[in-house]
Amino acid sequence: MDQRYSRQILFPEIGKRGQERLHESRVLLVGCGALGASHAEMLTRAGVGKLRIVDRDFVELTNLQRQTLFKESDASERLPKAIAARNRLAEINSGIEVEPVIADVNYSNVESLIDECDVVLDGTDNFQVRYLLNDACIKHGQTWIYGAAVSSYGTTMTVIPGETPCLRCIFDEMPDVGSSPTCDTTGVIMPIIATVSATQVAEALKILVGDKAALHGSLFQFDIWANDRQRIKLGKPNPDCKACGKHIFEFLDAELQEFSALLCGRDAVQISPLNSAELDLAELADRLRSIAEVQHNDYLVRFVDGPNEMTIFRDGRAIVKGTDDVSAARSLYARYVGT
Repeated sequence: MDQRYSRQILFPEIGKRGQERLHESRVLLVGCGALGASHAEMLTRAGVGKLRIVDRDFVELTNLQRQTLFKESDASERLPKAIAARNRLAEINSGIEVEPVIADVNYSNVESLIDECDVVLDGTDNFQVRYLLNDACIKHGQTWIYGAAVSSYGTTMTVIPGETPCLRCIFDEMPDVGSSPTCDTTGVIMPIIATVSATQVAEALKILVGDKAALHGSLFQFDIWANDRQRIKLGKPNPDCKACGKHIFEFLDAELQEFSALLCGRDAVQISPLNSAELDLAELADRLRSIAEVQHNDYLVRFVDGPNEMTIFRDGRAIVKGTDDVSAARSLYARYVGT
């Protein structure tokens, strides 16, 4: 191990003991798009012993401009991102353990996903999941690192329950749907992904080696094109905050959750069954071949119905592209998968 990580061990803030601590650590990566893929590669090369990578989506050609773990064959095979990431990371560092989880992070699984992890890194593309993560991490005293990037702008903040403000202390209410720019509507360039991810991963390394005094302690904002950086220093948690002040975890409340969700900027709807069950994908593919041309692998079934493309995952979840009409997407799901 000393030879592989020798240059990192020479860095006195990590050293040999810090490297051992990294190897003993487990990190949860929520989302394996642009930020998540960058997180995963840096942590793998740094020698973090265990990575749990959770992502609901599959690789597409448009991802390759900024999602550094993936290649053209992953897109043509429609590999789930978590699986494609595991395959590539095994080539980079065979000495770490990667646990791929193909799932939508929601109220029913988020608490089990953060269990036994030393730190959680945000690589998601939507605020619904971030507020859900915030609730779960505050509830269980888990440190997590928020990050977002779009266009040439990005921001990040490290949340330590009981010590720093949480996401809801800073942004009390989730932004309205459609009010925030997305990569699909505004675009994104790779340098801002690298900048935000590098800051998040640096914070994670500080936490994992036990150097919390070196954390930046701020809401860090960047505009890589405008050459602008701002640090807004954080104070103490807000005692009136619903999450960390009053311990009201409304994003973990099953009664408030939706069966369906628009995928922002994607012209797509995700359908998530209330009671997930493992599908026999081979049987489903055979059944659908009588009505459509079907693509099928170990992780998903994909077919086209008129203007809509449906991708169905083993856990029963589906992504219906070509519509932003939730009712129409539910109808297609009921027709081809059942309820």
